Amino acid sequence: MNMYNEVVTWNPFVGCKYDCVYCRQSFQRMVKRVYYCQGKTCLGCRDFLPHEHPDRLDDRLPKAKILWPCAHGDIAFADSDFVHRIITKVKGHADEYDKIYWQSKNPSCFKNYLGKFPGNSIILTTLETNRDSGYRKISRAPFPSQRISDFADIKWPAKIITIEPVYDFDLDEMENILKNVRPVGIWIGYNSKNPKKIGIDEPVNEKVNALIAFARKTGIDVRLKTIRAAYRRQS
Repeated sequence: MNMYNEVVTWNPFVGCKYDCVYCRQSFQRMVKRVYYCQGKTCLGCRDFLPHEHPDRLDDRLPKAKILWPCAHGDIAFADSDFVHRIITKVKGHADEYDKIYWQSKNPSCFKNYLGKFPGNSIILTTLETNRDSGYRKISRAPFPSQRISDFADIKWPAKIITIEPVYDFDLDEMENILKNVRPVGIWIGYNSKNPKKIGIDEPVNEKVNALIAFARKTGIDVRLKTIRAAYRRQS
């Protein structure tokens, strides 16, 4: 099942400063197209800078089975008072959705909101690899070791790890992460854009397939994105 099936986004907060290499190719361009090229002149959206759109708090929330607030940004960069206003809005309509997603690459920020999230919320973080070494070539987000430690410490019944785009990892360590965090699901896939433009090694298919098999064996729901031949730099 596709990771975005039956999901709609609502974005009163937009933007991020983690400067992930894969976002430069895809996600930021999509946000610019949605918010800037349709006759709107929001420079924050154009440049993907963290900023608020308070007027959207008055919007009617979109209809779908799953709502993803602030999908076009990272709420770790949002003012906590404004996030509480977003949560209050969503909470008033929570029974209209099967699930509500909240995602950040700095999951320690969730501690500010756990007592406020609707009960049908799922919290998510991205983990492209378990390796801290060389991670700054990928992102300015907290190192994987810190991120997964913070995520494991969060007391919430439903968590998802997005291993997408996946970069080379240590299979035993990734399996241990899944054991410790016990997510209800993982979303996994290779970069959907041209990996040569990024030039970072991806795990061989056998390793990815082994992680998928392990997750399924332990009862974790696995949803796939792009599965293709792995990119490896020529030595």
